[in-house]
Amino acid sequence: LPQDPMDFEWSYWIEWGRERILWLLAGHLLVSQVSRLLVEKYKPWCLMVYGMAACWLLLGIKGFAVILLHATISFAVAQFQLSLLTWLCSLILLSTLRIPVVEETKRKWYDTENEYYLLLFTVSVRCLFCTSFSLEYCWHGPAQKSSHSFLWMLAYVFYYPTFHNGPLMNFDEFSKQMRRQEAFNLKTNLGILIVGIIRIFFWWCLAELMIHLMYIHALYSSASPLAAASYWALGGLALAQVLFFYVKYLVLYGVPALLLQMDGLKPPTLPCCVSLMYSFTKMWRSFDVGLHRFLVRYIYVPMGGSQSSLLGTLSSTALTFAFVSYWHGGQSYLWYWGALNWLGVIVENGVKRILSISLIQDLI
Repeated sequence: LPQDPMDFEWSYWIEWGRERILWLLAGHLLVSQVSRLLVEKYKPWCLMVYGMAACWLLLGIKGFAVILLHATISFAVAQFQLSLLTWLCSLILLSTLRIPVVEETKRKWYDTENEYYLLLFTVSVRCLFCTSFSLEYCWHGPAQKSSHSFLWMLAYVFYYPTFHNGPLMNFDEFSKQMRRQEAFNLKTNLGILIVGIIRIFFWWCLAELMIHLMYIHALYSSASPLAAASYWALGGLALAQVLFFYVKYLVLYGVPALLLQMDGLKPPTLPCCVSLMYSFTKMWRSFDVGLHRFLVRYIYVPMGGSQSSLLGTLSSTALTFAFVSYWHGGQSYLWYWGALNWLGVIVENGVKRILSISLIQDLI
């Protein structure tokens, strides 16, 4: 049966994976295991050099220069140790991805749109990594500055398994785990690799079956079948859409998560099955765990979070969802999506507070 081509993200990453990215990830795995076996102390720098070489190979010298420039500017601004200034720098760097003149210039660097989009996606994810490092730099004292050097920033930013699409791992977690030296066991690692490959292959087959049998995205791209469908059918299509999204990210995050394990790091937990979720709050906490940790640590908690007044909680939650919408592209439909998610979280937490009142509990 023909494949449903309407899910751009799946088609895009599978095509890049087959062509180059999987081979480069295999090269990372080889460098990682050899460095763990022979020069454990220098593993971060070996992986950094490999990541920079892989970036140069895929994105060219100009793409590599853009990412290096972003990292350099972020590090320079972080020297002032002002969180607000760091955030301002991050938002400005992120906004440069949406300036038409800059977009056109970058497009001219490449022969195809796919190559330009690879740079765009990579720089978007790298912006989050640069922000994480810079804020950790601002928050740590002079005694800890050696662990927040520019070299460590490059090792973090150019770490290849998470380079193009994530998952996101905060710098404090990355540096602590990367510095930890463990006894290397080739047999154990080989077992983890084989089991991991089998699981990812199963998820990939399941996603391909859904793409070739269900045509969810093709149905969504045409108004006539949606207009003719009953509400129950539309609900079923919506469930099928999020189930495919879940399986897709088991593959897209499962591959880098396996390599993180092979490097001796603990990856963010893979997405929880959407069929087990019944709340907006749980969805945000357990689907993209890396992004959730980033948002909580660098936006929600510094803005007051749940420990502040009701108005403070509402504003910190709103700011968190506003950043998510802007980072994803800032189109109007993303603002609606962020606002509806914000409303869902607020309503759930409001109901939870009401139900915690002793009188209401007695009535229940």
